[in-house]
Amino acid sequence: MAYLTLRNINKIYPNGFHAVHDFNLEAERGEFIVFVGPSGCGKSTTLRMIAGLEDISKGEFLINGQLANNLGPREREVAMVFQSYALYPNMTVYDNLAFGLNLQGVDEDVIEERVQKTAKILGLTDYLDRMPRECSGGQRQRVAVGRSIIRKVGVFLMDEPLSNLDAKQRVTMRSEITQIHRETGATTIYVTHDQTEAMTMADRIVVMKNGYVQQVGTPKEVYFNPVNMFVAGFIGEPPMNFIRRKVKDGCIVIGGASFDLSKCIGEKIAGYEGQEIVFGFRPEAIALGAQENAFTTAGMVELTEMLGDNANVYIDIDDDKSILKVTPHEIPEMDTEVTFSIPYESVYLFDAKTEMVIK
Repeated sequence: MAYLTLRNINKIYPNGFHAVHDFNLEAERGEFIVFVGPSGCGKSTTLRMIAGLEDISKGEFLINGQLANNLGPREREVAMVFQSYALYPNMTVYDNLAFGLNLQGVDEDVIEERVQKTAKILGLTDYLDRMPRECSGGQRQRVAVGRSIIRKVGVFLMDEPLSNLDAKQRVTMRSEITQIHRETGATTIYVTHDQTEAMTMADRIVVMKNGYVQQVGTPKEVYFNPVNMFVAGFIGEPPMNFIRRKVKDGCIVIGGASFDLSKCIGEKIAGYEGQEIVFGFRPEAIALGAQENAFTTAGMVELTEMLGDNANVYIDIDDDKSILKVTPHEIPEMDTEVTFSIPYESVYLFDAKTEMVIK
């Protein structure tokens, strides 16, 4: 039996807005699950329904097999970390960490022990006497996380906890939160719009769009086996390239080169004869020059971005824009033609009408 179960969860507001549609998920004890998607897709609303901060309009939410729809936040034994930290500005770091335990009437000796242990895990031992305003953004975020884990609950809920940090702090806190998750063994549900956070932290990812779940899977599954164009374009940086073409004699023409799509999906391509299809490939899947067992074409270089260990090359192919990811030693000149190849196994084909992947 799953530790957390969400069955056909819906959120409909009094004004009729349907924020979440038939959300289904089973989370095992100790799993790290990340909800990811663009702003307004329903991920934070779903998290708040799990926390008990939003009512569930339809559906069932179970904790360890017990129906929890009508339980309050305290009864659900969950701890939530908010984007805004939500620290008490007039309390020291120590008092912020101890606040929840004091409310529960925990013995002072036990509070001292647990605060010191939590501070050690988070690297806050030297900051316990400081006020939140005297701490950096990263330190305040650690206090917010610490205030949750000190309660020893079964479920941690985190709503975009790293969005207020700079790039370097986000990288550091990603690894710290992952390590804390491993040490506590709690089930963690984490909301973010940053697909890098999702890919690096999650055991499983829930990709959402417009209140609907698009795909649930491991980072590897959603990256290599996206079910539709939205997931394919949302997961990956830079995003997947998409080129729409009409199928003729089982082929499409890109950059003057004819691509025989039967080499990707076999005889199934016959069912798309005369129809438009979407040809997708990831920027990092290409190789410069002509290669065997690959589609080879060319485009005009419009812009290049040197990123250190790699470079992005923006090209135009028959007025379609695409991005190629190359090594810094292979950057072509601006306004020149670049030839590149896409291995057959790295091609994704999508139905232009449904936007679903053609397997």
